[in-house]
Amino acid sequence: MNHLKTFALLAALTALFMGVGYMIGGVTGMLIALVFAGGLNLFSYWNADRIVLKMYRAQPVDEQHPNAVVRAYVADVVQMARDAGLPRPVVAIIPNDQPNAFATGRNPANAAVCATTGLLDMLTRDEIRGVMAHELAHVKNRDTLTMTVTATVAGAIAALANFGLFFGGGDDRERPGGIIGTLALMILAPMAAGLVQMAISRSREYEADRIGAEIAGDPRALAAALQKIDAYARRIVNVTAERNPASGQLFIINPLAGRGADNLFSTHPATGNRVKALVELGTKMGLAPRRADFVGARVSTSVPTTPSRAGPWG
Repeated sequence: MNHLKTFALLAALTALFMGVGYMIGGVTGMLIALVFAGGLNLFSYWNADRIVLKMYRAQPVDEQHPNAVVRAYVADVVQMARDAGLPRPVVAIIPNDQPNAFATGRNPANAAVCATTGLLDMLTRDEIRGVMAHELAHVKNRDTLTMTVTATVAGAIAALANFGLFFGGGDDRERPGGIIGTLALMILAPMAAGLVQMAISRSREYEADRIGAEIAGDPRALAAALQKIDAYARRIVNVTAERNPASGQLFIINPLAGRGADNLFSTHPATGNRVKALVELGTKMGLAPRRADFVGARVSTSVPTTPSRAGPWG
């Protein structure tokens, strides 16, 4: 049922893409958009993960890394992947001060998990394990392809809507709704795409929390990590995510939190609700809840970080 729902929502994104084409260029525009959407979905299947990794300047790391924190991070990911019955993923770090993480790849055999330098600096080892177990759960559930393709198509919808406003040209008779319709489309199409992203992502985040907690063996560690990441993400700008807001759904916590209109339709459940569910799971497992520790020494990962510059939303 979950896969059927996802297929229906991806079909809705494709239909929305075609609708944008129709509003811009009539039937011809719709047919062009249909061909383009098919090509985009095919391209995304094979290449979207590499595009995302390059976009965020992800750097693969292994057990030979000179930094002990990174070596522990790699060792824990490899061990948890093995315990979960998964092939070894590419393990990477992203040079960014904001603590966050995501997974990508079209299937478990071609998966990559990424943590920012901020995550490795600010969280304890068991909290990092909890976060990366969550990402491995996305790999195990085959969510990574869906979320990456969705991010690519949603970003293309926003770009096409803006293209229609500035370069639509031609006779208004070729553009149903004329300039007023195009203006409305520019505003409504990205919002509709955001709603579809939200519908796809939210249930998958809860499921990845649950399975990730089971992989790591400690729901409390992931709960504490989510609280820390949420707090820091609100005040540390992720410049790349600000410039590519459609990719925000890939992360464990919304990297755009508190940064403007892009968050009107959040693709992530409320952190408090996720923490509550994890604490309840820990209780069922016989573990006492613990308070997230926001005090701790920062450990340098010896990787250059992204300068904290304000994004387009502030």
